[in-house]
Amino acid sequence: MPMYGVQIAFRDFNPIDGVTRSPFVGLKHFLRFFNSYQFVRVITNTVGISLYQLAIGFPAPIILAILLSELRSNKWRKTMQMLTYAPHFLSVVVLVGMMTTMLSPRTGIVNFALRAVGFDNVFFMAEPAWFKTLYVFSGVWQNCGWSSIIYIAAIAGIDPNLFEAAIVDGASTFKRIIHVTIPSIMPTIIILLILQCGQIMSVGFEKVFLMQNNINMPASDVISTYVYRAGMINAQISFASAVGLFNSVINCALLVIVNQIAKKKGETSLF
Repeated sequence: MPMYGVQIAFRDFNPIDGVTRSPFVGLKHFLRFFNSYQFVRVITNTVGISLYQLAIGFPAPIILAILLSELRSNKWRKTMQMLTYAPHFLSVVVLVGMMTTMLSPRTGIVNFALRAVGFDNVFFMAEPAWFKTLYVFSGVWQNCGWSSIIYIAAIAGIDPNLFEAAIVDGASTFKRIIHVTIPSIMPTIIILLILQCGQIMSVGFEKVFLMQNNINMPASDVISTYVYRAGMINAQISFASAVGLFNSVINCALLVIVNQIAKKKGETSLF
């Protein structure tokens, strides 16, 4: 009963007839999506952005948390925490607006700097090759500080005697990080990595939609925007539901697989 609406993906849904009286068509909408010429593009873009974000965005909060924990001055630590947390409270609309202004080919500060050193203007927001990089690194800037909170809390829970013993043994700061800090927070890292891997097929809609235009569409069209066009603009409700269900099933499968791998390799897992 909680998944009652899922059957829309297996029917030619008509709002007048309702869910149960709409004709059952089986896997028709799934096969249509798999055979679509846009299938490879949206899957490639979605997975590409997610893996890029995982490679850059996942370790960034860990590194930031370790660096903040190594600051000896409480004043500097609190200042840096405030500066890194602040971007998280910007709305996605404001963030994309800032990017558009700063990267403008005519008035943007980035292109102004490029012209000053002899380079030509670059239309960053319209170049498909720049889309993934802009999406990922703007996300790191906005969310890195906020995501580091859980790692800072994990580091704060490490037994101080471990650090004192390492210092007595002559371990440098780098060696204390490698042999004490990282192993101590590894269970937290693994849990969050499992959760992150379970979202590989889910790229946020709002930011992609706001950054998207007809020129960068080959690199910016992902599953969420594809579902939006099919369901909201073209009113293909059953087809959009099928694509969304496919996305959710793949994410669930990835979550289970990565969790089982983590469970076999170590003692930390979600279930």
